[in-house]
Amino acid sequence: MSRIFITGSTDGLGLAAARTLISQGHDVVLHARSRERAAAIADTSTAALGLVIGDLASAAETRSIADQVNAIGRMDAVIHNAGIYLERSRGETPDGHAKTLAVNLLAPYLLTAWITRPHRLIYLTSGMHRSGASSLDDIDWQRRPWNASQAYSESKLYIATLAAALARHWPDVLSNAVDPGWVPTKMGGAGAPDDLEMGHLTQTWLATSDDAAARVSGGYWYHRQRREAAAEVGDVGFQDAMVEKLVDLTGVRLFERHG
Repeated sequence: MSRIFITGSTDGLGLAAARTLISQGHDVVLHARSRERAAAIADTSTAALGLVIGDLASAAETRSIADQVNAIGRMDAVIHNAGIYLERSRGETPDGHAKTLAVNLLAPYLLTAWITRPHRLIYLTSGMHRSGASSLDDIDWQRRPWNASQAYSESKLYIATLAAALARHWPDVLSNAVDPGWVPTKMGGAGAPDDLEMGHLTQTWLATSDDAAARVSGGYWYHRQRREAAAEVGDVGFQDAMVEKLVDLTGVRLFERHG
């Protein structure tokens, strides 16, 4: 059985993935943004290996999340599920970043750097990543007029790109991006047309399965099928430029530059 940490596992796809993995006998570490959110899943957390608390909009709390996870022990897999959708404004995190960027990209980047390296990494992206801008000039929305949908699309382009960059830089880790589809969660809305179960079963499969099909790296997945991501995702130059932007924004270097 595997030990898996899932961010944003108090509702939606994260909670569904956690319950599925627990039912399969895996050791799951849950994550809640606050103690109030944690209280809402008491029935699931009693069956889990552990529960960590912290707000991914804050770098300091993200560091605390990583420390809490590392104190439990090395994970076999980490599912970076947490995300926010259409924020009314850029917002301002404690570190001065746009909230959408901080939660959807900077936090998973920092957790990847700070959590003891697992065997498998899964990052949730979206089909909307194809609408993301390939320009990296103002990814933190400091100069552009705020556009919530565009900010979300860009964050999902960048997280899929990070998954691909990790597959290239860390050959000992299986790193993949998953598009769960437009599913009827709190984020997606009750009228969303995609299959909620298939929305979370892809990441649980990639996190634990010994099937040869699941033991690959650098894939972009939708409902257990590999799909073509936007061209930028597989572009080595774009990957490296984006990672350097993340170093500039966070002060944390995930891996050394290649010469």
